[in-house]
Amino acid sequence: MIDKECDNCLKIIDFGTSVINSGHEVLTQTHGTSYYIAPEVLNNKYNEKCDVWSIGVMLYILLSGKPPFDGACDNEITDKVQIGAYNFNDKIWENVSQEAKNLVKSMMTKDFNKRVSCREALQSPWFTNASTTKVNEDLMKESLKNLMNFNAVQKMQQATMSMMVQNMITKEEISRL
Repeated sequence: MIDKECDNCLKIIDFGTSVINSGHEVLTQTHGTSYYIAPEVLNNKYNEKCDVWSIGVMLYILLSGKPPFDGACDNEITDKVQIGAYNFNDKIWENVSQEAKNLVKSMMTKDFNKRVSCREALQSPWFTNASTTKVNEDLMKESLKNLMNFNAVQKMQQATMSMMVQNMITKEEISRL
């Protein structure tokens, strides 16, 4: 018998730049993807709460299907991340619970000293009351549609970059890209 759940695994990858942190270390190297990187990482002074920010961004995307900070290029996105201003103005947020929005806000607080820890985030009412919450099917469909559109743009950007790299003549051109 085949386990159908096996094909539905969520995997978080790219631990190539991960480090073991005692919780009291201040890290200084800039690593990350523009959509998910925390503002303090861009300022080269951060701790483990940068991961809480990134998870908050993922939660924002999963709930709405759109990134909280978007732009035509990485610099445009990271400029918006630096400002740290996002909103729940899109129509899809009208049907998202206040508990979910509060959790996103607490995870994406710009000042990492005021941001929740992972442990605190897991104690959020959104998690503790999850079994009693009824899912809005229309909201779920719209969110999935938005997520598919966001994913399509990402794939197009990746395909464009691959094509450009494959057609480069020298290593210098690849480095410049």
